[in-house]
This record gives sequence, C-alpha cells and structure tokens, in this order.
Amino acid sequence: MKQQPPIILTAGEPGGIGPEIAINAWQELRGDSSCSFAILADIDHLRMLAETLGRNVKLLPIKEIEDCKPHSADGLPVLHRPLPRQVQPGTAASETAKWVMSLIREAAEACLAGEACAMVTNPIQKEALYAAGFEYQGHTDYLASIVREHGHDAHAVMMLVGGGLRAVPVTVHIPLKDVPIHLSQDAIIRQTRIVARELKSKFGVNAPRLAVTGLNPHAGENGSMGREELDVIAPAIATLRAEGILVAGPLPADSAFTPEMRETYDAVLCMYHDQALIPVKALDFHGGVNVTLGLPFIRTSPDHGTALALAGSGKARADSLIAAIRLAATMAQRAAGA
Repeated sequence: MKQQPPIILTAGEPGGIGPEIAINAWQELRGDSSCSFAILADIDHLRMLAETLGRNVKLLPIKEIEDCKPHSADGLPVLHRPLPRQVQPGTAASETAKWVMSLIREAAEACLAGEACAMVTNPIQKEALYAAGFEYQGHTDYLASIVREHGHDAHAVMMLVGGGLRAVPVTVHIPLKDVPIHLSQDAIIRQTRIVARELKSKFGVNAPRLAVTGLNPHAGENGSMGREELDVIAPAIATLRAEGILVAGPLPADSAFTPEMRETYDAVLCMYHDQALIPVKALDFHGGVNVTLGLPFIRTSPDHGTALALAGSGKARADSLIAAIRLAATMAQRAAGA
C-alpha cells in the first residue's frame, strides 16, 4: 500500500502563537507516524522561540516535503522560508503579510499537487494582512480563490468541530444586521449538499443526518417573529429532502444544541457565525477545530486566533492545533480509502 504523504503546516502570523504551538504539537505527536507533518516557517525564528521557551526540540531543515517522514520522529521538519524582517513575539506588522500569504499559497499548491495529504493553517492576523492589501475575509475565501486559479471548482464551507458537535455557519464574517440580506435558499442548499457529501467521503458517515436551525427566536413562531423560516429556510429544506438528504428543521436555536438533540444529527447548519461557534466553543473551547469543506483537498485549523498577548510567554496551549492535525490525518486516511 502506498504511503500517505505528510501534512503541511503554515506558521501563520509569525508574531502570534502559531510557531510556538507548532513546536508543542510536534513534541506531543512525534511518536505518531500517521500525523507526520512539516512546517513552512523561518527556521531561525523557530530556533529563537524554542530557546526562549526552553523547548528541547531539534529543527530539521528539509528541501522537499517528501523528505519529512523518514526523520520526523527525531525532529521537527522545517521548510525554511526566511522572514523579510525579524519579528518579536506579541507583535504583528504588515511587512510580513506577503510572507504569511505566500505560505498559505504554497501549502495549498502542495496539496493540489498531491505532495501533502492535507494542510493545517496556524492563525493569521487579519488586520496586518488587510493593511498590506489582503482582499479576503480570511483563510477560507483565500484558499477558494487559489483553488479556482488552478482550474478547480471551489465552494468553500466552514465547519467547526469540537465536543462531539459539527456546526456550519451558512453566513460567516458579516455584521448580524446583514444576515437576513445574505441568507438565501441557494446558500443553504449548496452548503448542505457539500456537508452531506463530505461527511460521507471524509468523516465516514454513511447516511448523514443533518439539522438546520432557524434564524429568529423560536424559529420564527410560524411567522410572528420573522418570515425567514417560512420564506427561505423551510423551502430549502424541502428541496434537500426531495433529493434524498436527511434534513431536520428549521429547529429553534435555543434548543438545537441540547445533549438530547445533538444525538439526532451528525452536523448542524446554523444561520450565522455565533450561532455555530458559541456551542462548539462552549463544549470544547481548547480543542475545537475549523475545517474547510468544498475544496479538492483537506484543510483544518485551530479554532482560535493569534493570541498576541500570549505569544512568547510559554502559556499558549496547543490542544486545538493538535486536534486539527489529528483530524486532518484521519480525514486524509478516509478520503484515500473512499
């Protein structure tokens, strides 16, 4: 049986916690060959962090990602990409933004070429990227753009995984007041189809059961507190059911995440960002994982930000990154066997 390629990590914002939790993650996973990974980063920056934090880790410079696996138990394989300037932990600057973006692109292209089985991205500092001309809401939109440049179809869908819950926000990084404007039958139908398909191919769920929340309190109470459930959400669900997809809803969001209700579905589609993220973070704040569906490769990420205030202190926890690497490895194994 052909050996699965390694996972490729990006360093994320160099002044954030990404580089140091990558070191911590390697120390935790070094004995697990299924989770072998290399990181795109500045090896000198990693060395400085390891010394500052007192981490006993050998950094292994490699030229190609395929060189990762044979020695990954002995040290952290690093694809050295020099920073344009020195960076102090706890700071973010637009001068490193192009470097951050280039790592994301390189990792995505390695996955498209089959050189990596999955990519795991450390957090980025969006303000620094925006100041340098970054035109995307975040990783998800940027990755979809890269995929389209290479001639592939891409309808990226964000899924949060943690505490036994898989939650998808149909609308993501927009103001709450704009959610009703952007909510549409097409968006609900398209994203639900992708979730159903990839639960089968990458999560091993043979007959996915999906739930869809309402937008308004009590799912609108039959139109007395808003018509989105009647005019948008319920018709979308009817279309999906007609296609043979198992979908329940629209469910009142205040009861959709109880232990009893969570037993009835494999994933839930929510109408806006916080409706999906709050329950995942409440159930598993440190171990939540962000998964991008709808791409021709696997991408996961820790479900937290750059935590500039913690960077360089040694207090940053790597739980979410470790969970992201493990989930990426499991998804890749299932996808390869599908």
